[in-house]
Amino acid sequence: MSPLPGMFTGIVQGHYPVTRIEDKPGARSFSVSLPFDMRAGLQHGASVAVAGVCLTVTRLAGDDVWFDVMAETLQKTTLGNLTMLDTVNMERSVKFGDELGGHIISGHVDTTAEIVSVDERPEARSMTFRVDAAFMPYILSKGFIALDGCSLTIVDPKDDTFAVHFIPETLRFTTFGSRKPGERVNLEIDRQTQAIVDTVKRYLAHP
Repeated sequence: MSPLPGMFTGIVQGHYPVTRIEDKPGARSFSVSLPFDMRAGLQHGASVAVAGVCLTVTRLAGDDVWFDVMAETLQKTTLGNLTMLDTVNMERSVKFGDELGGHIISGHVDTTAEIVSVDERPEARSMTFRVDAAFMPYILSKGFIALDGCSLTIVDPKDDTFAVHFIPETLRFTTFGSRKPGERVNLEIDRQTQAIVDTVKRYLAHP
């Protein structure tokens, strides 16, 4: 089946190591080592969500898959801070007929959020995140959010914070099993929620 470029579900397929980083003026290239099942059928020009950012495959070299990132993306996301000690969440783009397990994600990151606390629980983990208050109208209780490409349910939104609960399966397949307070993650708001909120705002401003 053909992939749908730039469309993802937020069901991260694994987290894999960054193997090379090449910085250039206003840009960065880096590679991620992927197992065979993640590389199968992957071609030059394919769209892949890397830490929640939609990137284009620029080179395939053995197990390594290369991506280029421009200045604006480096400034708006966490990809400018990647090191070769990091692993990143990865998701291949959706294909026709695939099950939609999370919610539709474009990979167009809106901002980053800071992890302010981590609550360890038996067989689970909860985290509280802080984000610019300008984004909070789109962050609604029981609504969807994408953090580092992972589709998650929002809990307890307040002035500029919200929480997320992680089940063991999510912790196993993503980087959230090892994330710590003070670290930042890429955030993409749910586009359907954004459209509804913005439409209501416009209506109330011009009844």
